[in-house]
Amino acid sequence: MSQQELALSVDLDGAIGALKRDLVVEGGPRISTIRTYNFAILPYPPDQEFKLRAKIHTLASELVSDGWEVRSIALQKLLFDRLQAEGPEFIETLIATENRHHAKAVALTGNAADPEPDVALNYLTSHIGELIEGPGGIAADIAREIDNLCEQHPDKEHRTVVFIGRAGALYPFFRTSALLRHLDGHTRNVPVVLLYPGARTDVTALSFMGVLQPDRDYRPRIYP
Repeated sequence: MSQQELALSVDLDGAIGALKRDLVVEGGPRISTIRTYNFAILPYPPDQEFKLRAKIHTLASELVSDGWEVRSIALQKLLFDRLQAEGPEFIETLIATENRHHAKAVALTGNAADPEPDVALNYLTSHIGELIEGPGGIAADIAREIDNLCEQHPDKEHRTVVFIGRAGALYPFFRTSALLRHLDGHTRNVPVVLLYPGARTDVTALSFMGVLQPDRDYRPRIYP
């Protein structure tokens, strides 16, 4: 399959069907060929966000009906929680400084519709990135949620799955490949599925939001 075909061929029903089969297979979930690395990625076009959410909701309901514990973790909420924890002054300063950089860019280009965005964007990326990157960032928040889930349901170790969604909220501040690296070893080997808004451009290459350069730094299975 060519790179263009990989990018354009999206079968959500097929991908979710394959994922479900690998979750409920006899002997325990097998979403990965590495038993100690229980991660998978389900890519989808960003413009199909609501369609994807509906299908994952249906899958989660089916699993719960069969006695599974399902946890959906929204990266958007984790990002907002971290921003709010910094307090209103931090957020106001971010907004005011970004607006100031934008105004300077408009003054330089003379075009309010298409100013040079790099300075303002780089400012936001660096300051927001400090809150969410690294092993102590959003990855730590997710690990805590998984710990709590496992503590609450210790009898369902092999019938638990975590879906990580709303990843588009991290664009362009954070690459999801880094998130999975920091989660490795901190999920109690519970199956974790990253719902990935973007394009699959090769067998192991993913472009976040279909905009960033393809990243090949992914170990998990990519569905389907």
